[in-house]
Amino acid sequence: MKTLETWTLWVHVAAGVLAVVAGIGALVTAKGRRRHRQVGKIFVVSMGVVVATVFLLLAVEPTSFRIFLALVAVFSGYFAFSGYRVLSRKRPADDAAPVDWLAAVSVVVACLGLGGWGVAQLAGGTSFGTVLVAFGAIGLVVGGGDLRQFRATDRGEEWLTAHLSRMLAAFVAAVSAVSAVNLTGTLGFVAWLWPTAVGTPLIIYWARKYDDR
Repeated sequence: MKTLETWTLWVHVAAGVLAVVAGIGALVTAKGRRRHRQVGKIFVVSMGVVVATVFLLLAVEPTSFRIFLALVAVFSGYFAFSGYRVLSRKRPADDAAPVDWLAAVSVVVACLGLGGWGVAQLAGGTSFGTVLVAFGAIGLVVGGGDLRQFRATDRGEEWLTAHLSRMLAAFVAAVSAVSAVNLTGTLGFVAWLWPTAVGTPLIIYWARKYDDR
């Protein structure tokens, strides 16, 4: 069992690093071109492996920290998944598939858990609860917004803006995980949050830039 856990952990780490590298590649390559699509697919697959290996690690040893990681994996994985899926619904007439509904409900449930857990930690005097509340709130806003949009006849958000915003958010989540692993000892819970603080204005900037085209 320990051998399985060790190999799973290595695969998880390797997939996380690959996701960050591929995310950078997707950011710097011309949007819509072949190379951008290739590195984008690598990014999405890598994020999928990150999520899958977290749940495998949780099954091997269900600690409270791994439960937290699993909830965060649902949160971060949803951005990559929904950013990819929006490409399948470019036309206004294209309705959300059952898998889209399932993913959106899953992230809402996971983020309710994150937010509630964070509130409990803050009430107990643990500052790390800030991370859980922040991620939980973001996931609830995004997942809840998607569920409302799935029911609407007017799709609202342009597919390109939605794709770009979701993929950037997934990249920020991947950077957050790498930062947390390497910088928590120095920065504390800030190691989880600084990528979101830096990345959110960039997401808004790029979304507006492409929305105006």
